[in-house]
Amino acid sequence: MARQVLAAERFRASGTEVERPSLVAIIVVVITVPIVLLRHRQPSDHPSYHDESNRPIYAIYNFPDPGIIRVNGTWYSYATNAAINNSEVAHIPVATSQDLKNWTRLDGYDAMPTLAGWEMGVNHWAPDVIQRNDGKFVLYYSGELKNWKRHHCIGAAVSEKEDPLGPYQPMSEPLACPREHGGAIDPSPFRDTDGKLYVTYKSDGNSVGHGGDCNNGKKPIAKVPIMLQELQDDGITPVGDPIEILKNEEEDGPLVEAPNIIRTDQGYYYLFFSSHCFTSPKYDVKYAYSTSLKGPYKRAPRALVKTGDFNLTSPGGATVAPDGTFMIFHANCAPKRCMYVAGIDIGADNLITLSGLR
Repeated sequence: MARQVLAAERFRASGTEVERPSLVAIIVVVITVPIVLLRHRQPSDHPSYHDESNRPIYAIYNFPDPGIIRVNGTWYSYATNAAINNSEVAHIPVATSQDLKNWTRLDGYDAMPTLAGWEMGVNHWAPDVIQRNDGKFVLYYSGELKNWKRHHCIGAAVSEKEDPLGPYQPMSEPLACPREHGGAIDPSPFRDTDGKLYVTYKSDGNSVGHGGDCNNGKKPIAKVPIMLQELQDDGITPVGDPIEILKNEEEDGPLVEAPNIIRTDQGYYYLFFSSHCFTSPKYDVKYAYSTSLKGPYKRAPRALVKTGDFNLTSPGGATVAPDGTFMIFHANCAPKRCMYVAGIDIGADNLITLSGLR
């Protein structure tokens, strides 16, 4: 997800005597901080993370939260509008590739040039696309509300023709907008083997948190669940109410986000997601699995990719190919976030590792 970095909080004692820490405490802090930072920069123990042939491929500069679809042999990727408060840039940037290794960003092209009345002209986050049975495409994205600034809801837009480039026409109202839970972001579409359509997203509880990392680092920690919403065949009409399929736990820091679901031929559903704040070196890509789309999902024992793996920093916002052979994601490339492509292997024991791009 894309967020403005929160200003650093300042603390001071005013007219109050503050007990000085002991020398032992100071030494503990000095020693502990480097160890903690080092731990988050160590590569994973699995041998695949020490094989240079498995190194993720750098793809596109300044292209965070990428979504992807393949149409007639061409890969199309869509990304967060990363120019904060700049309405002169594309709402939905697009890039294309024939081989996943060489990408062309369509500079100046906007897949959704016209906006709905409910959304701001900036800060469109984490778009993704799926094709309907009638040949048209549906674009899902996070749009900032005009009447509740700095909060987002899930928008949906339909292509004017059978073209993944659009242009897309947004619906007049958000697809999902749980205001009581802080709104919603990071939509990702999924079609099950029975043909039913779904969209999964993050309920943005940290946007109404109590401060700290991503506004939810201070207790009480707000609930930030991953939701699943069934859709009609048109891809824009909800069927029933959304259900919770994953919740944030203490190990996730302030949040979970960027959900993405695939199903393998072995009958397992894999839910990929990121945890911690995107500005933190703890930001990562995790996954969980289940024999049912609606869960319960069992978390994997370790992250799929984290800071330190192949010298990456804060990898996250992943979208995995429907066949489970590769994923695209972003990682820090200061001062921006860049897109990478990595092959993955899904083992019979549900252990997923990075691999060379096939």
